Amino acid sequence: MDFVSQHPVLVAAVVKIAVLLFIVMTALAYLTWLERKVIAHIQSRWGPYNVGAHGLLQPLADGIKFLFKEDVTPPAADRLIYTLAPFLALALGLSAIALIPFGPPSALFPNGQQIFSVVDLNIGLLFLFAITSMGVYGIALAGWSSNSKYALLGGLRSSAQMISYEVSLTISVVGVIVLAGTLNFNELIAAQKGYWLHFIPRWNLLPQFVGFLCYLTAAIAETNRVPFDLPEAETELVAGFHTEYSAFKFAMFFMAEYANMITVSCLATILFLGGWLSPFPETWTWQNYLPGAGLLMLAAYCAWNTVSEMRGIARLQLGVVTLLAGGGGLICLYPPIAAGIQGPFWFTAKILAILFFYIWMRATLPRFRYDQLMSFGWKLLLPVSLANLVITAFVIIWPLLRKG
Repeated sequence: MDFVSQHPVLVAAVVKIAVLLFIVMTALAYLTWLERKVIAHIQSRWGPYNVGAHGLLQPLADGIKFLFKEDVTPPAADRLIYTLAPFLALALGLSAIALIPFGPPSALFPNGQQIFSVVDLNIGLLFLFAITSMGVYGIALAGWSSNSKYALLGGLRSSAQMISYEVSLTISVVGVIVLAGTLNFNELIAAQKGYWLHFIPRWNLLPQFVGFLCYLTAAIAETNRVPFDLPEAETELVAGFHTEYSAFKFAMFFMAEYANMITVSCLATILFLGGWLSPFPETWTWQNYLPGAGLLMLAAYCAWNTVSEMRGIARLQLGVVTLLAGGGGLICLYPPIAAGIQGPFWFTAKILAILFFYIWMRATLPRFRYDQLMSFGWKLLLPVSLANLVITAFVIIWPLLRKG
């Protein structure tokens, strides 16, 4: 107890990191399930269905499989770099998420520390870009250390792609920084408060719509997703930089990819979609009960599904989900809790919308050729991002020039 009282900041940070790691690792596991189910339904298939009710235990089965598979290391590989590369990729992906504020800074622990963010930096955006820009090292080192021509070529084209699109990604958000005049995430969100015509949110999505499109396109390429998935090229027999990886090291690269997807979705939410701000005016108090109502609707659907379709152990599993959703829904209807979870609720809803778009893209579009990929990045995306920045800066300084 003396240690807790003497180091309240450290204790609060450790607790928040532990909770965030648990939530993020669970989200990474079930993001794979969500992607497989959504793509399956888009393409008129079932997706995971046998391992647990509606395949809900499939991520657990996949994790156990990767954990106990034989880990084969190529005999000519650089063992140290070969082993550290997937750890580097995953660690950078998880570290970036620690900078994200998932709710308003006004929610505090008794010791005065913010509840919904691990750390609040004045240069949070710059620090996040510094972390994500190092992600290319994990891929490049994985391709090089495998001592395989296929993996080396995959690592080289992956490095070229990620470095190329990172330029456009960074420039596309400078317009938002110019409008807000800050690099702090909470201040970037606070700058988007208010409404046009009393009901249209003053998010950066409208004044920076071109920047948002450039950011989203570059983010998809930066996270190596379809139609820019040249680093993995999952439909090819030789899968790029991780050709020589197996077992849990192989899984860590995919966990890093999904962690990066969550990071860029969080960043898009903060910069362009108002972060944890509600799209509805604060006077519309009925919105406080949306999280509870949503969970109760989920509980009702699961209860009907449990009785009508599930059999055996699957009925028990879905029954547990029903009870959890119903109990959570009732708790979220309690007014103080309903008001307190508004920030995380809207932040999470916006992230899920962007992730759904990611998955939808993968189920719909074919892959670019490599020359098309590079030409699009340098000849179209970069000039448009620069033009958006120049126009934004001109619009801001024009009133000053007229006064001068």
